[in-house]
Amino acid sequence: MNLNNFLKRNIYQISKGGFPIIIKKIITLINFFFSIPIYIFSIPVLICLYLIRSKYLVRFKNLRSNRIGHFASNTELYLCERDFGINQPKVGHVDLFYAKGVCNKQLLKMWKRELKVLPSWILLPIFQINKFLKNFIPSFNLHEVGSNANEDRDILNLIDKSEPHLKFTPEEEIYGKECMKKFGLPNNAKFVCLFVRDSAYLENSQFNIFNDWSYHDYRDGNIDRYVLAAEELAQRGYFVFRMGKKVLKPLKSSNSKIIDYANSKMRSDFMDIYLGGKCTFCITASGGFEAVPLIFRRPLVLIVAPVSYFSTYSENFLLLTKHHILKNNNRKLRLSEIMSSEIARTLTTKDYDLRGVQLIENSPEEIRDLVLEMLDRLEGTWKSNENDENLQKKFWEIYNTSSLTKLSHNGKPLHGKIKARYGTKFLRENSDWLN
Repeated sequence: MNLNNFLKRNIYQISKGGFPIIIKKIITLINFFFSIPIYIFSIPVLICLYLIRSKYLVRFKNLRSNRIGHFASNTELYLCERDFGINQPKVGHVDLFYAKGVCNKQLLKMWKRELKVLPSWILLPIFQINKFLKNFIPSFNLHEVGSNANEDRDILNLIDKSEPHLKFTPEEEIYGKECMKKFGLPNNAKFVCLFVRDSAYLENSQFNIFNDWSYHDYRDGNIDRYVLAAEELAQRGYFVFRMGKKVLKPLKSSNSKIIDYANSKMRSDFMDIYLGGKCTFCITASGGFEAVPLIFRRPLVLIVAPVSYFSTYSENFLLLTKHHILKNNNRKLRLSEIMSSEIARTLTTKDYDLRGVQLIENSPEEIRDLVLEMLDRLEGTWKSNENDENLQKKFWEIYNTSSLTKLSHNGKPLHGKIKARYGTKFLRENSDWLN
């Protein structure tokens, strides 16, 4: 970046953020000057690590800690791969991590029980210097932990093959149960987490204040459409916690078993993780929180777009996607039409518009049916009819014929063995969608 662009960017940020941004930039500048000695000291440390590499390898990595989805799933999959000996050096080694910009302090606290996490002011300079030097000496790349098989996607189907790595301490269990009582839950009460993504978190995030996140808008959902499902769960004896750190609007229900936790004064980093880890299952509409119940091996009801990015690697997933409507004639696209075009993996709101496609949310009844299917399956009361397996087979045959489901942006597979199921009642009532 040249000086002119640098000045323009900073002037724009200050004009947008005002006095708090000036203070933040002053603090950043002070921290930069104080970090110079640490960077200088890091050079001889790195030289020593290079010299002992043939006998003992020290690797570094930053935890993707500013977004809950990556912080949970990427880290868990690293540990799964470590347990199975995947992407591991053949020589003796140690992996060191640092976290900068932490979205959930409780999750960091728990990861520290499983990983060697150093303060960022110590490890970040070492990591950055090594990253610079590997441009000239490629073998220095050995000192980076590197990526999982495919970041936060379990293309090796390790989640179902392994136990959760995180556990709550006895003290945390006691505290969590005390909090549950304050929410009005009796001992051993069953509950479900509900997370519906909207734009509030990213637009207000301290880590993303200057970015335009509207390209994610196609993933947003309306919490009102989930009230019917929540009411049905409450009628079946379950409490429902509406999750979220920042949300655009409240969940409207007079049912005492439906708790708008996202707008509660009792919301906390600890309870975000505790609820995600203890729920019977989680209903989620394209948001990072779903990774929290995932790493605790809780079942997921997933409403996802784009369709090629379905999470398919666990038998504990039930799936649905939004209706894809062709704007010029208001016609609903069939699955084969979606999967045979770039629409299947369109990742920005603008690109959906350019392709003339509007995503329409599922009806409250469709969402309810999907949720109750999960509940019935978990309670052992689900009843299939003779045509259900044929519909599932047909859905996945169409899904797998698309080359778009095979590769992601980094050239790696998007899916391993497909174990998830698509919503049964939706397929029963929309069999023509598969034609």
